[in-house]
Order: sequence, then structure tokens, then C-alpha cells
Amino acid sequence: MTKHTPENGHLRELLNCVKSGRLSVDEAVDKLKDLPYEDIEFARIDHHRSVRTGFPEVVFCQGKSNSQIAEIVKRLAERNSIVLATRADESAFESVREILPHAEYHRAARIIVVRVPGLAEQTHPEDAKFILIVSAGTADIPVAEEAAVTAESMGSKVERLYDVGVAGIHRLLDQKGILDKANVIIVAAGMEGALASVVGGLVDKPVIAVPTSIGYGASFQGLAALLSMLNTCAEGVAVVNIDNGFGAGYFAHLINK
Repeated sequence: MTKHTPENGHLRELLNCVKSGRLSVDEAVDKLKDLPYEDIEFARIDHHRSVRTGFPEVVFCQGKSNSQIAEIVKRLAERNSIVLATRADESAFESVREILPHAEYHRAARIIVVRVPGLAEQTHPEDAKFILIVSAGTADIPVAEEAAVTAESMGSKVERLYDVGVAGIHRLLDQKGILDKANVIIVAAGMEGALASVVGGLVDKPVIAVPTSIGYGASFQGLAALLSMLNTCAEGVAVVNIDNGFGAGYFAHLINK
């Protein structure tokens, strides 16, 4: 039986069918012609994404109707071993689950995950390289979880270290051991966003800073944290957009793999 993997699942399955003789070369060529994209009027679904980048197109749910989300996810699930839908609320999940009962919902991350039925989450050896997700406060966890679930779904091992902001920096320093063991670190922080610089000054690995829109008025919905992170004096810190946990998790996986 063909083993499904998150990366290039549809293409690998097609090539295995040709190799085993279940599909002729001409039949495979016909199927490849269907790969690039599918026009369903309200969306052009990029079925070639996994071939080009190693992971299927991810559905951004905000601004889409529940019926549109469900239809796009269904079409992607027909050709991929895993599908992610980000910024999804409970009602969007229920619409997807009506047609894909095996869909999972990660509430904190606001992510829907659809795997091939029977495909378990990837397990990792104890000494596998891992991404460490760090949050400054509990309020930053939704963005941190978006990063964590994204990276895990792509196949990376992920560890979490939450509520270790600079207002009680001893909480972070107590965890220096796991900081040193991580291969890549994502730091999600709102308010003044100082935690990314502190972590960047403690470690010798890439740090991906995620400003969150958490804070009082002068934080300007994350702009203050974004500017602080962009102006960091710590080397090795890269910055993604405000609340973009998905982008951080995706980029961290590319480094980690």
C-alpha cells in the first residue's frame, strides 16, 4: 500500500502507480495535466503547490463563507494526504466536518487539519531536531499555537515554552536548557515585543519573531512589537508580520527539515 506523506503525496502516489504497473505512462501524463489548478468559479485551487514547494496549498479562511471553505478543503483533500485551513472558526469547522468527518479542529490555533483517513500524526525519535515555540504571555498562545500546529502538520517535531515574558525573566532563564537544544526558535510576543531580542541574545540558532496584536493602546495592535523586533540588536532574528503564526511555523519547518 502506498505510504502517504505530507510532502508531494499526490505526485508520489502517481509515480508509484506507474512503477507498479497499475497506471500506464500515458494515463499518468493525462493525470498530470489535471494537476496545476482547478477553477471552481469562486477559487482557482492550486493543485500543483505540493509539487513546487513540498506542501499543499493552505486555505486562509478569513473572508470566505463556510460553504466556500468546505468546498475548497474537500477539493484539496481529494488530491493531498494533508490539508490545512487557517483562521477558521467553529462554524467553518462544522461545515468541513459535514463532508469530511475525519477533519480535526485545533481550537487555540484556529486551524482545521484534514489527513487521509488512517494517517496518524508523524512520530519523531527522542533526539530529532525540533522547533521550540516560545510565547511571552498566555494571551500570545493563539498565535504561538498557529505556528506550532503548522510546523507539526508539515512534519517537524515541536516543543512549547509558554508565558516566559521579560516581566519575569527568571521564568525564561530557568529554561535555558531547552533553548540550547532547539534547532529553530519562534518567539511570539505582544506589548513591546522585547522577548525576541532577549532570546536572540541567548542562543546560537535562528530566531523567528512574531509580533502579536496583544497590548494596550500604544501598542497599536502589534505595531509597537513589530517595530521593536525589526530594530533588534540581537543577531540571527528574522521577523514575520503581526499575528502571522502560520508564516513563522512554515518558515521554521523549512529551516528545521
